[in-house]
Amino acid sequence: MPLVHHPRRFALEDPDRLAIIWTPEGRTVTYAELEASANRFAQLLRSRGIGIGDHIALLMENEPEYLMLAWGAQRAGVYYTAINRHLRPGEIQYILDDCGAKALVGSAARAETLADLDTSRLAARVTTGGSVPGWERYEDAASSLPPTPIADEAEGKEMLYSSGTTGRPKGIRRPLPGGELGDPCSKATAHVAGYQRRGIGEGAVYLCPAPIYHAAPLVACLNMHRIGATVVLMSRFDAPQFLDCVERYGVTHTEVVPTMFVRLLRLPDDERASADLSTLRNVVHAAAPCPVDVKREMIAWLGPIIDEYYSGTEDIGHAWITSEEWLAHPGSVGRPMVPAHIVGPDGDEAPPGTEGLVYFDGGTPFEYHNDPGKTASVSNGRGWRTLGDIGYLDGDGYLYLTDRQSNMIVAGGVNVYPQETENVLLSHPAVLDVAVVGVPDPDMGEAVKGVVQLADPSGAGEAMASSLQQYCMERLAPFKCPRTIDFVDQLPRDQNGKLYKRLVKERYWEDRRV
Repeated sequence: MPLVHHPRRFALEDPDRLAIIWTPEGRTVTYAELEASANRFAQLLRSRGIGIGDHIALLMENEPEYLMLAWGAQRAGVYYTAINRHLRPGEIQYILDDCGAKALVGSAARAETLADLDTSRLAARVTTGGSVPGWERYEDAASSLPPTPIADEAEGKEMLYSSGTTGRPKGIRRPLPGGELGDPCSKATAHVAGYQRRGIGEGAVYLCPAPIYHAAPLVACLNMHRIGATVVLMSRFDAPQFLDCVERYGVTHTEVVPTMFVRLLRLPDDERASADLSTLRNVVHAAAPCPVDVKREMIAWLGPIIDEYYSGTEDIGHAWITSEEWLAHPGSVGRPMVPAHIVGPDGDEAPPGTEGLVYFDGGTPFEYHNDPGKTASVSNGRGWRTLGDIGYLDGDGYLYLTDRQSNMIVAGGVNVYPQETENVLLSHPAVLDVAVVGVPDPDMGEAVKGVVQLADPSGAGEAMASSLQQYCMERLAPFKCPRTIDFVDQLPRDQNGKLYKRLVKERYWEDRRV
């Protein structure tokens, strides 16, 4: 058995090595403990008749058990669906039914939500972190099971759902990897070589500040375990605690989203200056485009250790850019790692500098679970596939994103992509968060509206709205600027920074069809 890229290797070679540090709780998990727990969960699945190719679901907090059970599912050859713990019961039920889950593991902290679910057809329903009436405690269910491997181990696969920012989420399903555990030739370990090329090895300490129900943080944590690194798992992102974790645990690598950058930059200057970040070798950001001013300030603070990638859960295509490249091409998300094409409204490929729908030639096979129509909709006649983003390539082949196709505002026949406006407003020192949406307008069809969360909510009012509009007008063409601005206490983002723009728009389109 190869076990080259698998945590069992380190459980055998160095059992006391730390696999997980949970912060701020301070709990630690060794590789030996990770191995035993993962094996017990795989044993539990088999004892309930759940075999290779079946589906299970996880509805949990950021806690060590999340990664331990994900590893159990990974070695049991099942599809495992991580569910956003902030979803409503009806949304969770849809995912459970759609993926055909045979087991659900839920955190006791979600007891009220669990009670509202129809779990009658599940072969197993267990909780972590406490008791829930009618559910088994995982600790009790697994305690009598052996901490040894199941007889028919096989690499499993995450099957995660799109965020549902524009409608019903869809499961993104790929073939199971097959092969032996940790086989360096297996599709399950395909990304490990990229980690190693970036100098990430057994001595790495990886800080995960994002919720691991999202694809990038979940997969990153598992890949870090494949190479023997220590994962520092934050219960939730907190800017001061983030800096403390880097210093306290000697963090070498981390992955963040732009909203975390904004919150770090909003910390007092003395707090940032006093933080010892000397162990930090690489910061990767993704999930959403980063405003140019924000990223420039982060590079000035941390140095040229910030890399960025563009991709999606669908794994259709990728782009990557280093700090040095970005400073020469500010605003770019990098050079595509597979051929990229910009396609105009006429279906023809557009020349450099011209906006259009971004397509990729290549990528890994996938399907939207139970939705062949949606699967087909992302491809064109040439076999290229798209994530639905609008952008352009410059003369050097660097990709720039301007917005998602689904967020486009049509105001008086003019297409407005709100990301550019959001980036400008977010650069205003009074603004903590912002969403720009189209709202009904009797003359223009849609009008551009800014929905703003201020750093100091007491500043909200007509004077601030006017000031922000003027700020935008000084930097953008008038048709891109908000005609009106509303203030809110909190925008609907999940903990990974994903903005639920659909929920923002619903407020203004309640009686209209979006």
